[in-house]
Parts: sequence; C-alpha cells; structure tokens
Amino acid sequence: MVWAMIFGTAAVTFLLRFSFLGTVAPHALSPRFREALRFVPPAVFAAIVVPQVLIRNDAIDFAPDNPRLLAAIAALGVAWFTRSVTWTLIAGMPALWIVQWWLPG
Repeated sequence: MVWAMIFGTAAVTFLLRFSFLGTVAPHALSPRFREALRFVPPAVFAAIVVPQVLIRNDAIDFAPDNPRLLAAIAALGVAWFTRSVTWTLIAGMPALWIVQWWLPG
C-alpha cells in the first residue's frame, strides 16, 4: 500500500508539472516568460542551500564560528572567480572539512 501511495503521488506530481510546461511548445511562450524561467534553478538551489548553511541549533547563525557559513563564503569566492560548479564543489567541500577541523566544538 505504501508503494502504491508513493507511485501515485509521483504520477500526480509529474502530470501536474507536465501539463504546465510539457504540453506547450517552447516558441509559444513569451520571451519575457522564458527569461523568467531562467531564474528558477538558482532560486530552487538557494532555497535548498541557504537554510542548511545558516540554520544551526534551530536559529539563524551568522556567527564567525559557523563552519558551514565560512565554507559557503569560500565556495562563493571560488564560484565568483571560476564560474564553474565543479570547481566550486571541489573547493567548498574541503573548505568545510578544514573549517570543521579547525574550529573547536
């Protein structure tokens, strides 16, 4: 029964999303709408990452001893200069490990 609910929910979610964008020809969308769609992936990424970086112990933490914040700042610097997701990940994860090792607690 659980698997039926999972597959049913997945099917409904897919059909809702497909009905909105999958049935419309790309050239039928206005240029302004297509331009707005370019902002969806960064917005979703920010919605996933920012809470993971800033929330610690059920509160927003901008303190200098927040290792995730320091690693995110390092990753943002790499992203700014390289414009590469790969290099951002290659720099960000070791930065997090180093900062977690370096900071007490």
